[in-house]
Amino acid sequence: MAFTSAPAVLAMLAAARAEGLEEALVTAFAGPVVAACVGQVTAGPLLARGVPVVCPERPRLGALARALARHLPEHGVTRLVAAGCELEIRGHAVAVDGDLRTLPPAPMAVLKRLAVRPGHVVARSELRTVLPGATSRDSAEHAVEMAVTRLRRALGRSGIVETVIKRGYRLACDRGAA
Repeated sequence: MAFTSAPAVLAMLAAARAEGLEEALVTAFAGPVVAACVGQVTAGPLLARGVPVVCPERPRLGALARALARHLPEHGVTRLVAAGCELEIRGHAVAVDGDLRTLPPAPMAVLKRLAVRPGHVVARSELRTVLPGATSRDSAEHAVEMAVTRLRRALGRSGIVETVIKRGYRLACDRGAA
């Protein structure tokens, strides 16, 4: 999330506070969400709350864009090995042994959830919760199966996503791998 002024940061924090979500927002910034600020003044309210911030040396918009361009490839990518294939999971794509493949939202949501704990089984009922748009239980079950099928097809290699009968799915990784 990029910020170009301290008032914008304060407004976002105030809106989150009004909804009772300020702590959740700060926690998100400590995890998967990157806070990027154009300068130290802009970063001040976030730094005061202990939020890690990407900030360029020179307070300029172009410098902010370059700082993010350097930061995201290293920190915005999940790297793991599954079924002997090197995977790099990015925003809307996955590189399989260096071959970049764009994924639709549902298969990407399944892949990202499976990658949280590679090698561990994720129940279908849990995968339903990450899929966009599934409403009824039956349609959600079908949506999970279709998302997994599309994910497997998009990855192009067999064995990366394993079915664990009557339990769910997992990435074919050692349980300790990450």
